[in-house]
Amino acid sequence: MELRQLEYFVAVAEERNFTRAAERVHISQSGVSAQIRQLERELGAELFDRSARSVTLTVAGKAALDHARAALAAAGALGQAVGEVTGLIRGRLTVGMIVGCTVTPLFDALAAFHRAHPGVEISLLEDNSDRLVEDVRSGALDLALAGLAAAPDGLETLTVANERLVAAVPPDHPLAGRDGVTLGDLGSHPIVCMPYGTGLRTVFDRACAARGVQPVIALQAGAADAVAGLAARGLGVAVLSESMAAAHRDRLTALTIEDAGAPALLALVWRGGQGPAVREFVRHARRSFAVTAG
Repeated sequence: MELRQLEYFVAVAEERNFTRAAERVHISQSGVSAQIRQLERELGAELFDRSARSVTLTVAGKAALDHARAALAAAGALGQAVGEVTGLIRGRLTVGMIVGCTVTPLFDALAAFHRAHPGVEISLLEDNSDRLVEDVRSGALDLALAGLAAAPDGLETLTVANERLVAAVPPDHPLAGRDGVTLGDLGSHPIVCMPYGTGLRTVFDRACAARGVQPVIALQAGAADAVAGLAARGLGVAVLSESMAAAHRDRLTALTIEDAGAPALLALVWRGGQGPAVREFVRHARRSFAVTAG
């Protein structure tokens, strides 16, 4: 039994898909499948039910998963302990980010960290914010840049943006001449917004529920550029953050949603008590985001 087999096993269990797991660990799907089969032969039991479209754990697989994670964590801790003594940081850093992320300070932090610690392998994964936060909690991710309605309990956070929601419309839209709108004003117009699980959508849904407004969600898209593009073509009122809308001011007018309540947050989240790689990346992130803010 090899550590890489346990790594592949955990990747498939978390991704529920051999193809995505292979992309995550940077080898071919056939390589992952072969190593999992070898691990199953050594253990004398099948770890996955492959009969359905989504790969699921068998009873044996569920029993093995926590132990596999513990073994990988122990191996990582061994490397970190030696690294702290020698001053060399090694291992892997798995970072999550929101779908369609264009936040350049995050990329700057990744580049600076890589230059300072080339011995650390960096993995970068995209997902919706709710799943990113849960993956940080479970240890599947070391850190994540996520959109939030509020700071999550039990996690460390570095807030990098704190913005109000706006309604973005093309110049010929009936709302375009206003300085601001209310959620009630939006109730009679189709809405284009991000899907469930994103921080922006959570803020919008909570605000609407608090005021008894039932918006008509006409279209959903995971990236701000897509939401803006749909709204610019007259398919609905885009609900975005201030900075997202500002990037499209040439074709959309941004109107403050006056009763949207709590702002939308963009934050880096991680678990406390992490190893030197996480601490170093957070240090680089603080510097990169501070430069942008300045």
